Amino acid sequence: QVQLVESGGGLVQEGGSLRLSCSASTRSFSLYTLAWFRQAPGNEREIVAAIYTASSTFYADPVKGRFTVSRDNAKNTVYLQMNSLKPEDTAVYYCNAEVVAGQHQYDYWGQGTQVTVSS
Repeated sequence: QVQLVESGGGLVQEGGSLRLSCSASTRSFSLYTLAWFRQAPGNEREIVAAIYTASSTFYADPVKGRFTVSRDNAKNTVYLQMNSLKPEDTAVYYCNAEVVAGQHQYDYWGQGTQVTVSS
């Protein structure tokens, strides 16, 4: 069982920045695909960004050019740098870690951290 702990959420004004962190309790951190999701009230959970084992990245269209995902395998931590924040970025942000081992896929979630952007 892998535990993910997010931090860094908070209240920020439109145009501001926040950096989210997610620390994982696993010695195999470098083998995991890591992703950030978000869920706003009344909406489904949606992917924001992902970073793969070779550090290639994916970004959802609404955050391209504003958010940057990175990972530090030595610290078992994934980051989400969020710049030029907009009120529509307000949501609970979740960290996700996924790995395939043999015929099994393992999927873990953090508890979420609230990000609120005021206009």
